[in-house]
Amino acid sequence: MKKLAFLSAFCLLFLTAQAARAQQLDAAIGFGTMTATSGPVDLAGGNVVSQRGGLFPSISADVLFLHHHQIGVQGEVAWRASQNLYADTLPFRPILYDFNAIFAPRLGKRTQAEVMAGFGGEDLRFYGQINCTFVGCTDYVSSNHLTGHIGAGIRLYVWHNVFVRPEAHFYAIHNNNEFPSSNANRFAVSIGYSLKPGF
Repeated sequence: MKKLAFLSAFCLLFLTAQAARAQQLDAAIGFGTMTATSGPVDLAGGNVVSQRGGLFPSISADVLFLHHHQIGVQGEVAWRASQNLYADTLPFRPILYDFNAIFAPRLGKRTQAEVMAGFGGEDLRFYGQINCTFVGCTDYVSSNHLTGHIGAGIRLYVWHNVFVRPEAHFYAIHNNNEFPSSNANRFAVSIGYSLKPGF
């Protein structure tokens, strides 16, 4: 979780630094779940495994600065709140992070769409094993995968600059050998705040 906190702080610092030139800065916290294919894999001894289910909190932020504040950059992190069991024996937790180009056109006075695409990674943390490096020791071993990401959502401004955003995300996970499918979906609802003039 220390790496996750560092990554989140770094992204927030970068986005805040861009806010001086940007006309819109948005940040949100969300809660959702993941769907993915279940099935047996050789790594699990033929046992049925899946990444699906569980509560996935997330944090996200974006900066919109081109074409009347409709195009910008976005970053987010989502993780499973509790550990799951891999092959009914080994505790694990997936952490997903991505960096995207975002298109966010206005649909109405209090409604704004979001469409994004980019790349990121999945950090599968398998617990119960001590892993020591030159940085220190952890109680988990990570299996990292490159991901492609596509997402969409609708911001509904419910009070001043506060919005609620139903959203859907698709992940294409490279070399996802631990699970029967290289695809996963995350569905969530986020609550956020927009910093922008004249709204």
